[in-house]
Amino acid sequence: MASMNIHMPNTTNLNHVAFSEATTTTRPLRSVCIGQVCLPKRTKLATASPTKQTVVIASPVANEVAARASSGSSTGTTTSLSQSWREIQGSDNWENLVDPLHPLLRQEIIRYGDFVKACYCAFDLDPNSKRYLNCKYGKKNMLREIGMESSGYEITKYIYATPDINIPIQNGESCGRWIGYVAVATDEAVKRLGRRDIIITFRGTVTNPEWVANLMSSLTPARLDPHNERPDVKVESGFLSLYTSDESDSKFGLGSCREQLLSEVSRLLNKYKGEELSITLAGHSMGSSLALLLAYDITELGLNRVNSSTKTPVTVFSFGGPRVGNSGFKRRCEELGVKVLRIVNVNDPITKMPGMVFNHENFRVLGSERLSFEFPWSCSCYAHVGVELVLDFFNMQNPSCVHDLGTYISLLKCPKRPSMEIQRDYQGGEIVNKAKQLLANMMSVQNLNLKLPNPWRSSTTTAAERNMVNLQVQSQRT
Repeated sequence: MASMNIHMPNTTNLNHVAFSEATTTTRPLRSVCIGQVCLPKRTKLATASPTKQTVVIASPVANEVAARASSGSSTGTTTSLSQSWREIQGSDNWENLVDPLHPLLRQEIIRYGDFVKACYCAFDLDPNSKRYLNCKYGKKNMLREIGMESSGYEITKYIYATPDINIPIQNGESCGRWIGYVAVATDEAVKRLGRRDIIITFRGTVTNPEWVANLMSSLTPARLDPHNERPDVKVESGFLSLYTSDESDSKFGLGSCREQLLSEVSRLLNKYKGEELSITLAGHSMGSSLALLLAYDITELGLNRVNSSTKTPVTVFSFGGPRVGNSGFKRRCEELGVKVLRIVNVNDPITKMPGMVFNHENFRVLGSERLSFEFPWSCSCYAHVGVELVLDFFNMQNPSCVHDLGTYISLLKCPKRPSMEIQRDYQGGEIVNKAKQLLANMMSVQNLNLKLPNPWRSSTTTAAERNMVNLQVQSQRT
């Protein structure tokens, strides 16, 4: 088995690093690429907004990067997180921290990835359990039960999502399913982190309605700000459904995922008002889409605004996440100061969806650094948001590993280890296998009852069309 090496391109203006097998050649990249690595070094055209902090004196991370560059060293870190957390959270779009990958940033990516993996570890897939498709543990004990009692965070709320899709399931008392949690750094952790960190994490797709929501790839206006609907800001309709749908038909039904999250984030921001705060969102697959929607929602509504000149930083760590919105959504997120670091495997098909062909990157024509042109219809195409950190792994004996969160984290921890060894070490595969078996047992034409928006909802839908939906849902399992 070939060993894993780090391939660093010589180009100096790319926020990109690729971990790949020794036989893999480095892929050519455009210096102004949108969504695939891609932020050029700042120039006079990139002006800071009035609310963005201006750094006059070089930060500890910047000093260390310069020192490492001059000495030729690429390992080790002397900068503490408490001194440099703003840069690690993306205040400068991770400039000079991704290529090569800074040890402190690597450490934080792994740490937030473990918080996301906790969602899978605590998720109950036993049909005979009273907590079926919910968290196995109470929020006070969850981190301890999965071995993360020393994480330095306390869970304050569990989050449930209710897609506007009706598929009969074994335990149908409530359509809402546990999707993640909100946690806040303890007083002791604040000393190490340098601020009070509020973290919201989301798991990926497991239940039938979530899989169908993933297939609803049409763009629809987000309209999350009641004072300015911004019809040009569009997002994938399935993700928006998961985020905004509630159980209003039920007397004791859940509020929407959005209502739960905004309420809890507002409460925590008010509780710790006056402290140095950060809001960090992390998710895997579909969960990263919800994380980005929440980040946009918080900043669009101004919940993170401390005063006229200060905002609480909002950062998204996305693991194997798909595209969420169009170029208008991307542009608005950048205007609002949402920082997104996308950790992706180049062999992971989920990161290329939706819009595998019709996306902003393919329909953008780059003439030169001074001249660029976009097709008129590019605003209706999907676009990635943020800076991309690229991994490269594949396992012929287990192709599904390309989207596996445990493999992502393992490779970041030990980038030189063979992928086969990583697969043996990861214990989360049981969750994936159970989820696949669950879908195989539940998805059948006889019990598939979709309540979908037009054009899928139709009284004239044929049996062949219903079969096609069923096959598509099963074929997208990862």
